[in-house]
Amino acid sequence: MTRWPKPFYLPALLLFSLVSATVSGAAEDGFRRYEAGFTNFVTCELTRIGQGSYFQGKSVDITMINVFDVRPESDLVIITGAVQCFVEDTYQTLYAAVGVKTIMDKEKVMYFTIRPDDFSILATELMRYPYKERCGWSRYLLDIH
Repeated sequence: MTRWPKPFYLPALLLFSLVSATVSGAAEDGFRRYEAGFTNFVTCELTRIGQGSYFQGKSVDITMINVFDVRPESDLVIITGAVQCFVEDTYQTLYAAVGVKTIMDKEKVMYFTIRPDDFSILATELMRYPYKERCGWSRYLLDIH
C-alpha cells in the first residue's frame, strides 16, 4: 500500500472541497433560476386576462407553485411542477411542464402544458404542446446573484 506524504493530503482535500462546492453552488443557482422563472411564468400564464381554456373565466387564486424537477433533455430544459389554487370556491392541484430552449443565447419557452393529473413528461410528449407566445420567459427570470 502506497502512503502519500502528509503535505499531499491537505492541498488535495482543499482542492476537492473547493471544486465540489463550486459545482454544487452552480447547479443550485441554475435550479433556483429556473424555479423562479417557472414560478413567475406559470403565474403569468394562469392569471393573464382572457384565461380561456384553463379556468373558463372563473376567478383564480394561486396559493403555491412547487417545482419538481429541472432536467436537460436533447436541446430542451424541461421544468415540471405543481400549482395549487382555488378556482372560485374549489381547491385544485394542476401539474405543469415547460420546455425551454436556448436560441442565440436567449432562452425561450417552446412548449407548455398544464393538466389536472400528475404525469411524467418527456421531450417527445411535451413537443405536442407548442407554446404560442403570451408570457415571455426572459422577462420573468430573476437575477439571484
